[in-house]
Amino acid sequence: MRYPATHLVVMGVAGSGKSTIAAALSQQLGWACAEADEFHPQSNIDKMTQGIPLQDGDRWPWLREIQDWMTAHAAAGKSTVLTCSALKQSYRQLLADAQGRVLFIHLDGGADLIGQRMQGREGHFMPSTLLPSQLATLEPLTGNELAAGSLRLDISNSPEEIVAAVLAGLALPAPSAPSAHLEPSAC
Repeated sequence: MRYPATHLVVMGVAGSGKSTIAAALSQQLGWACAEADEFHPQSNIDKMTQGIPLQDGDRWPWLREIQDWMTAHAAAGKSTVLTCSALKQSYRQLLADAQGRVLFIHLDGGADLIGQRMQGREGHFMPSTLLPSQLATLEPLTGNELAAGSLRLDISNSPEEIVAAVLAGLALPAPSAPSAHLEPSAC
């Protein structure tokens, strides 16, 4: 089946490398890219900055904004790459209801590695103290999600290996030339 637009949602807990992988995929595919953090209302950012975990009531309006962004791009025939924690299956279902084909790329790794990465980040509002609540909230991709084409990838692999696995696993076009070393960057 051919889809008019595909959305790759690079998901996982904070510190898993979503921004790095999404930026690299966007660059290699030439697709629009967005950071889900850009869709948070200030009240959500304030809570997270203070180390207060978000509740479902905080997340639903945020997720609907993301879904609307995806649908608007699909309506224009454009594919996208998006970072979003998408920790719960119910959150992913809401995103999957966007127009177009929605696939999830779960960047998965151990708490120690993710914690180290979070402590090395600068300029991000999400403190490492919220990692345990994110890990407790995380619901792994379901069998149906995996059967529909979504992927779970180990973050202990290099960004280049992860991007290559996404391109191969989703039968997406490979870059015409080898990519340079992938540095963290915004979409």
